Amino acid sequence: MKTDKPLVSICIPTYNGELFIEECLTSAIHQTYDNLEIIVSDDASSDNTLSIVNTLKQNTDIPIHVFNHKPSGIGANWNNCVKHAKGDYIKFLFQDDMLYPNCIETLMALMASETNVGMVYAKRKFIYKEKTESISQFEDFYGDLHLHWSEIEVIQGVLDGRQYLKDKSFLNAPKNKIGEPTSVLLSKQCFEKVGYFRQDLKQALDCEFWYRLMPFYKIGFVDEVLSSFRLHDAQASAINKSKKINETETLYNIYYNSLLPYLHILCRRKLQKRFHPIISRLYKLKVVLRGLITFNKE
Repeated sequence: MKTDKPLVSICIPTYNGELFIEECLTSAIHQTYDNLEIIVSDDASSDNTLSIVNTLKQNTDIPIHVFNHKPSGIGANWNNCVKHAKGDYIKFLFQDDMLYPNCIETLMALMASETNVGMVYAKRKFIYKEKTESISQFEDFYGDLHLHWSEIEVIQGVLDGRQYLKDKSFLNAPKNKIGEPTSVLLSKQCFEKVGYFRQDLKQALDCEFWYRLMPFYKIGFVDEVLSSFRLHDAQASAINKSKKINETETLYNIYYNSLLPYLHILCRRKLQKRFHPIISRLYKLKVVLRGLITFNKE
């Protein structure tokens, strides 16, 4: 069927995902938006992931392109998807997750509502086998991410990305106030403008990319659940304790070097105390002197 709609590439990075890949891929095939391709980039799965993908590929008119990728980290696999995508827009979908049927159509409508919109995101629903304590803790804190901004009101519509960066809660938890890639739609031009996902990050490569876009693009938010994010108990526990893989300092360093002029004065001061070659030394000296004064008083 011919259409004037822009091509959207649904990008699915996979690795040993046989358990849920059929549900995942079926949700992509059943989108109401009618100009799609599906890109599967597989990191050398040793299970039946690719067999399931190839079976579904035979039963749909939507082009499904499968690429084998030499494992070199999740960021590399995400980037491999994007590099093979021919669409004007990129819709990530992870192998455990699902899209609601109207997901892409709804996100694309907001994407097209104004010029220079680089990213649109929506709320998501957590799905899990059993609601354990770890999952409850995760859901309570990471549920409505858009409510964690303190100065901007994130409602249905489009905001200048710099408004997000200027919020004084930018550095506060949760670090990712946008969401996982499954809940996000991106213009492919973004990758041409700011580059690809950083491959040196393990946990925060998604939010680092979201924030890297914000000085240059408008950001759209759909106040509707449009995807399901599958949460495993082990995964929730790992995320709740992810400070053991502490990328906060790395992220702060990235923000100091690339986003500092756009941030709220309080955030700028916090980063300067850590990384400015003079201010950081003066701050450390101040802390030492304060300790000495306290010690002498005692």
